[in-house]
Amino acid sequence: MKDLVSRTLLSSADHETTVPDLSLNKEELSFSFSTTKSPCVLLYVSSYTQDYMAVLVKPSGTLQIRYSLGGTKDPYNIDVDHRNMANGQPHTVNITRNGRDIVLQLDHYPPASYSLPATSDTQFNSPKALFLGKVIEIGKIDQDIYKYNTPGFTGCLSRVQFNQIAPLKAALRPTNISSHVHIQGELVESNCGASPLTIPPMSAATDPWHLDSASADFPYNGQAIGDGVNRNSAIIGGIIAVVIFTILCTLVFLIRYMFRHKGTYHTNEAKGAESAESADAAIMNNDPNFTETIDESKKEWLI
Repeated sequence: MKDLVSRTLLSSADHETTVPDLSLNKEELSFSFSTTKSPCVLLYVSSYTQDYMAVLVKPSGTLQIRYSLGGTKDPYNIDVDHRNMANGQPHTVNITRNGRDIVLQLDHYPPASYSLPATSDTQFNSPKALFLGKVIEIGKIDQDIYKYNTPGFTGCLSRVQFNQIAPLKAALRPTNISSHVHIQGELVESNCGASPLTIPPMSAATDPWHLDSASADFPYNGQAIGDGVNRNSAIIGGIIAVVIFTILCTLVFLIRYMFRHKGTYHTNEAKGAESAESADAAIMNNDPNFTETIDESKKEWLI
């Protein structure tokens, strides 16, 4: 299905689709949108009573889902305050209500569960019309919705489905359009409704950092490398080889250090001591001064 983009300043894709006159115990709503303007009304379901349901973008850019069932004075609000939805990126919203239980899922994030208060009814009484982009309702509406409704929605709406009703599909097919669908403003087909850019979280089966990662399927899927040894064995073998190499290098360094400081001792023994008759003879043969002294003592002096 093609998507819807607005090129008006005050409102975009203002549709009103009549819903059969009955009471709903559950609803399934899904749609995608992108906008940079806030506040605005994304979707509003009115009734012939005071019941209504609305999906709003607050002035801060955060999302709010509002339920008012059974004529309660204060509606039940679900505020998604942890992220800005008016950032120009496409976002997907899925809302399911069954009695008091509400499940909300944004983009690919895990679903969150909520419960209507005990004072709220469990039936959506007599739904009347579904509005996209701007509420054009005669009669009294919620003050916040009226305030958010004034600037109108500017952006992209796509893949809108409320139970079995697909208003954009009906509006964008002129041959099938009926008197139940009304369009105000400029309706333009576009491919703006791309998939959200949010990366889904990894499951426990594929997350290598999960506590049960021993049984996880890693990206390489246990493929053998080389002679059939898997990646884990190769890593362990590499670590062992590095340790052995480090030990060998340390031993070589120690051996060289020891032999470097181990040498022969040099003495002052006279040369030729091995062939001399005695140590004194060796000294006399190698010390010329000593020889000269002896020769002088042998001289005789005549007076």
